[in-house]
Amino acid sequence: MANDTNKFQAIISHSKEYGFIFPSSEIYDGLSAVYDYGQWGSELKKNIKDHWWKSMTQLQENIVGIDAAIFMHPMTWKASGHVDNFSDPMIDNKDSKKRYRVDHLIEARIEELEKEGKKADADALQTEMDRLLKESDFPGLKKLIEDLKIKCSVGGTSNWTEVRQFNLMFSTQLGSVSEEASEIYLRPETAQGIFVNFLNVQKTGRMKIPFGIAQIGKAFRNEIVARQFIFRMREFEQMEMQFFIRPGTQKEWYEHWKQARMQWHLGLGIPEAKYRFHDHVKLAHYADAACDIEYEFPFGFKEVEGIHSRTDFDLKNHQEYSKKKMQYFDSEINQNYIPYVIETSIGLDRTVLMVLSEAYTEEDLSTPEKQDGRVVLKFPPKLAPVKLAILPLTKKDGLPEIAREIMEVCKSQFRCFYEEKDTIGRRYRRMDAIGTPFCITVDHQSKEDQTVTIRYRDSMAQERIAISEIASIVNKQLM
Repeated sequence: MANDTNKFQAIISHSKEYGFIFPSSEIYDGLSAVYDYGQWGSELKKNIKDHWWKSMTQLQENIVGIDAAIFMHPMTWKASGHVDNFSDPMIDNKDSKKRYRVDHLIEARIEELEKEGKKADADALQTEMDRLLKESDFPGLKKLIEDLKIKCSVGGTSNWTEVRQFNLMFSTQLGSVSEEASEIYLRPETAQGIFVNFLNVQKTGRMKIPFGIAQIGKAFRNEIVARQFIFRMREFEQMEMQFFIRPGTQKEWYEHWKQARMQWHLGLGIPEAKYRFHDHVKLAHYADAACDIEYEFPFGFKEVEGIHSRTDFDLKNHQEYSKKKMQYFDSEINQNYIPYVIETSIGLDRTVLMVLSEAYTEEDLSTPEKQDGRVVLKFPPKLAPVKLAILPLTKKDGLPEIAREIMEVCKSQFRCFYEEKDTIGRRYRRMDAIGTPFCITVDHQSKEDQTVTIRYRDSMAQERIAISEIASIVNKQLM
């Protein structure tokens, strides 16, 4: 397992320094586990969203998208099981008063064993933790923590409370007068907005099973132990798709979407060795099969996307609680039934962190005569925040005018960046640092023969091309 703390800290620092991600409310010393996306981070995030949305809706004939509200009727979360089941086992240190998720404490010890080369011991501990979590054996989990002599990272003691469940939903009040306000929840997932609109979409879109409904949206979880930068936050964004199918076909569709989603990830240009499937030992209350697609972050393999066979749990429960029929009439078999569902759910913020982790590269370019190096973000061109930088060599002799003409032609087709300040070498380095795949330098020869120098980010190779070819060269790489 990879565990490169230095690289991870470098990514966090780079993200702030170059306008990708900032601590939220930083001028007031920040808010724990909440982050803001800067000018380039928001572009990267939008490009990932657009790429996922296109692959899920535009390129699929039987999947459509919706945008449901964050606020939902509180009975929604009773029907979905979140009121009763959406919780994590927690434990407190009596001395420091610090609260921990039980699985995080034990996983930290597993990582230590793996770093020490004790893989068999790590695997055995993982198996034992999974068994205890599956059985909700809280006394057994506390005993395991005590037997491992796990200490609080703040207080340095092993004086633990009992293990207990902690509900992760944020509650708020709906209504302008406090006495008349009703308690509602900020949604902990986007899926329920799809389920309650199942018949609206099916009927208005004349959709036939199998079909899917996709959504991108904010979700909120009161994570007590939020950590690892934007990997685990209290306010985050999900990209989910619920695929409605005939009962009895869930096994084949589950396998189909496992492979389809893995192919999407590999299409980002990330090596297959950086991914793995992880089957769930303890299934959620709604699932009959579930797995995660895990990526090898600098802090180890962690979940990026989940694929779940949700059975008919959600629609059946919403039918029971709302007293509204959630059935589908299948004309091909002349039968009414409540559809089963295969869910694909990918964390957008985790995907941003995955793409940043994969792209972040430190290169030593030193020669015997000179020390040199660069930090470059090797994004796939289609995801890069800026596709093309247009750089006049000097601020005079008509070069800015030519560069501006190029900018006018290209900026309507893809995101461009114009800069005149500093030496061309420094400008190249700044573009490398935000992941711009192509730089165009306008020089004095450009005035004579209408050509420019194009520089390729990854190889740093340069070649002379006609100004008229710029847009087509860049667009070809964005497909």
